[in-house]
Amino acid sequence: MDWNRIMGQRIGSTLALATLIYLLTAAQVLAVEPEDDWTSVVRESPYWVSQGVFDNITTIRRWVLEESGYCEEPDRHILYDMRGRFLGYIGDELTSAGTQQRLNATRKELADHGKADHWVKGSEDQAGYPFALACDQPHANLPHALDRYLGKFRAARLWGRWDDLSFATEKQPGSLHDALLYVIRTRAQQNRIRLSSEMPRYLAGQILIESSGQPRALSAARAKGILQLTPVALSDCNIRPANHWHRLAQIDCALRLTQQNARNLRPVFDKRFGHLPEAKQQRLFTLLLVQAYHGGAGRVIGLLEDETLSQPARY
Repeated sequence: MDWNRIMGQRIGSTLALATLIYLLTAAQVLAVEPEDDWTSVVRESPYWVSQGVFDNITTIRRWVLEESGYCEEPDRHILYDMRGRFLGYIGDELTSAGTQQRLNATRKELADHGKADHWVKGSEDQAGYPFALACDQPHANLPHALDRYLGKFRAARLWGRWDDLSFATEKQPGSLHDALLYVIRTRAQQNRIRLSSEMPRYLAGQILIESSGQPRALSAARAKGILQLTPVALSDCNIRPANHWHRLAQIDCALRLTQQNARNLRPVFDKRFGHLPEAKQQRLFTLLLVQAYHGGAGRVIGLLEDETLSQPARY
């Protein structure tokens, strides 16, 4: 028996195994240098990484809004990647700067251990990557927002007139929910809007999340009211400044803008996605309408038509 050959094989196998273990261990703690900007991380990624992002982000947003899941404790930040996949969380520090420092350390650790392909340092004026979201969102108190929307607080109910609309009475004011359905039904009967059956649900969600149903909600960008309409949008609806906070006017304007966006988007959408099954078309079109409400129809059209920006849509 050739013991030298056998021992040589064993030694070779042992060295190979040791090398493999070393490489695997080293890969887990390999220091990854930070990128300069989170947008480059997204733009340089293949399109397939966007699969599942909507459902994943919906889950994370639900944790925040419902104070559930990993956001049961409010003093936390949760971290997630560009696909919306949850990667971990940190407990907040006593100061904003301390929390930012800890977030960046966690980002680096996630990248070093292979849980994130890239990382970007966050700062006061720049978003980091993996993305982080604070569990503490005091402006998004969903239980209170629902009570306000459904009229459980008498002060949140409304009545009055706008244009040719007349809703409820001073003695019997109605809820925001009923007002929304009333305006939608009236405008549909007048053939002034033709929107999908899903849109009322999304508009209700806008009211709950954007303003919590507070009529005097004002954003840093000067968006006003229950539907957070900008002064430009309100002007496009011919609403004078004195009526900017009028809730019936806000609902009517939001419907008018959504209908206008639908008319502008439809030809471009049909050209790009007309081959899809009807149910999938309708779902996608509704989501793009919601995006157009926030970012403008022009930007959404650019995502469908622009030679470079439309590449994900073609994919």
